[in-house]
Amino acid sequence: MGLNEAPLLFNFEVASSENFTYIPMSVRFNLDRFGLRITLEQWQMLPLEDRKLLARFPVEEDAEIEPNFDHALFEMLRTHANIEPEWFTPEDAPAWRRTDAVPDGVVHQAGLAGLPTPRVAQWAELEPFKRYVLAKLSRKPESNHDFVPAMKEFGTAG
Repeated sequence: MGLNEAPLLFNFEVASSENFTYIPMSVRFNLDRFGLRITLEQWQMLPLEDRKLLARFPVEEDAEIEPNFDHALFEMLRTHANIEPEWFTPEDAPAWRRTDAVPDGVVHQAGLAGLPTPRVAQWAELEPFKRYVLAKLSRKPESNHDFVPAMKEFGTAG
């Protein structure tokens, strides 16, 4: 599978990414999938076209489908910032992969937003990438401004 024709952005991200000033969820997914960490400052050192290219990589869980995200990121950071991303060991079984329970963080964020918690059946029907996004947006205890728009976009806000 090759790159997507256009950067993968959800509707709720178009405004919040501010033309790729902030790291889109598709790039966050691939960073987490490959066990790579970059700072917002490092992201912003990359030319806009490189940031858009990184957002075109597929978001399937199988790292064999598109193994070049990590290589592309390393090359871009070396070329434009003379740095390398930090490595970490990805979680073996993150909560978003489970389809038999809604993660606690998502339950908490829904409560903060005054939204009903997605039913387990709704959660299970979501594409894995959308489950990842909701879990990622709900990892901190305080309210996330993108959580409600994401819930609405994914059809889980009620």
